Formats: sequence, C-alpha cells, structure tokens
Amino acid sequence: MNSDLEVSALAINVTIPESLRWTDTRRGEEFTLTTLNVRLLPDGHLAVKAYGRPVAGGRGAYVSFPVPDEPELAALVSEAAGRAAGMWAAHRGLG
Repeated sequence: MNSDLEVSALAINVTIPESLRWTDTRRGEEFTLTTLNVRLLPDGHLAVKAYGRPVAGGRGAYVSFPVPDEPELAALVSEAAGRAAGMWAAHRGLG
C-alpha cells in the first residue's frame, strides 16, 4: 500500500425527509433544501452542507446552503454517518 496516499475527505449524501426540509433564499430566489452532503475531514470533524433546487422549478442550479443548528438535523446527520459506517464495515467484511 502507498504510504503517501492522501485522503482529503469521505462523503455521504443524505436525502432530507419531507418533514425536515426547509426553504432558504439566495439572490432573491427561494430554494427547497432536499439533500445533505456530509464530509468527514482528515482531522476527524464533519462538514455538512444542504443542497436544493429552486422552488419555482425549472432547470435552476443545485445550490448549497448552511445547515441550521436544529437537533432533528443533527440527529439525521448522526444516523446517516452511523449507517454509512455500517455499510462500509459490511463492504469490508467487518460487520
């Protein structure tokens, strides 16, 4: 194995359940946030961004937003990280 190999982050994408979705505005356009991108950084911290599409529809950009400090969203991130760890362990024959 190459000891110079550098992993900059591990990432998972999580669909936000309908009951936890919210809207936010960027440049005067309203977006519905539907996905979380959770990254495990090399220092062990998590970085989380929410992504969504314009409420008005169309082919608008998929834009990132900060995630509100809400206990339900923190629980979703924690559950998703645990699920991803379990999937990785099973993939590696560890689970």
